[in-house]
Amino acid sequence: MQIGFLGLGAMGQPMAANLLMAGHDVCVWNRSREAATELAAQGATVADSPAEAFDAEVVISMLADDHSTREVILDSGALNVARPGLIHLSMATLSVAFVSELVARHAEAGLAYVAAPVFGRSEVAAAGRLNILVAGPSDAVAKVQPLLDVLGQKCWPLGVDPVRANVVKIAGNFMLISAIEAMGEASALAQGHGVQAAELLEILTNTLFASPVYKGYGALIAERRVTEPAFKLALGLKDVGLALSAGEAKHVPLPFASVLRDALLEAMAQGEGQLDLAALGLRAMKRAGQL
Repeated sequence: MQIGFLGLGAMGQPMAANLLMAGHDVCVWNRSREAATELAAQGATVADSPAEAFDAEVVISMLADDHSTREVILDSGALNVARPGLIHLSMATLSVAFVSELVARHAEAGLAYVAAPVFGRSEVAAAGRLNILVAGPSDAVAKVQPLLDVLGQKCWPLGVDPVRANVVKIAGNFMLISAIEAMGEASALAQGHGVQAAELLEILTNTLFASPVYKGYGALIAERRVTEPAFKLALGLKDVGLALSAGEAKHVPLPFASVLRDALLEAMAQGEGQLDLAALGLRAMKRAGQL
């Protein structure tokens, strides 16, 4: 299949590489050309502009946030010159308000928009083991299904409204970040009484909380491995903001999301935005004077 791929960050680059290995014709674009050049060595074509990538059957975008997606997809004019019949497969975590706008803008252009945000860190993306939340027109979803099968271990269908997929993604990230904060506070509590975080988290992540999120982030917190980010703390702050905005739009109070926002802002103020999200779990220890 002829694919345009926009956004070659920690997630996008391994995803594009997997599509190349599966035999697809992939044209890539990234603000930093270095990442695109690495994929060119694997057989990708490098676009000089986002518009070039929209001359395809499917364009996949994996961009950081609403702002960058607006710049690349809308402000650049790329959507206006897209190949007729193109399907836009948007795999980033975006706000529900912006997704609604994108759906309308694509409909005006006669193009299909499919939301397919993912659960999984960069190493999971590299292994092609992502869990993918999918919502959009059924015929468009059917056409991109072979691509999703390359990128993920399972697709979770959520109907024809792309907003639904993004709401689930935002809710999931809210729960994930809540788990990191809870592990950090529990670790600080235990350490205050002589039980080290590694000891506590080994027990809890193999008993009450034996799940990938707790095990993965629990190990990072226990070992204080936060300097090589697979998911930057700054992006966690962005996602909590998306949850608060989505809640406000429907008058849904999210008290703990406000707690998380403040904890993440504290971390940002201490220069930790570029660290792994697991750094949030160390904040409680720092507040307690343990680090």
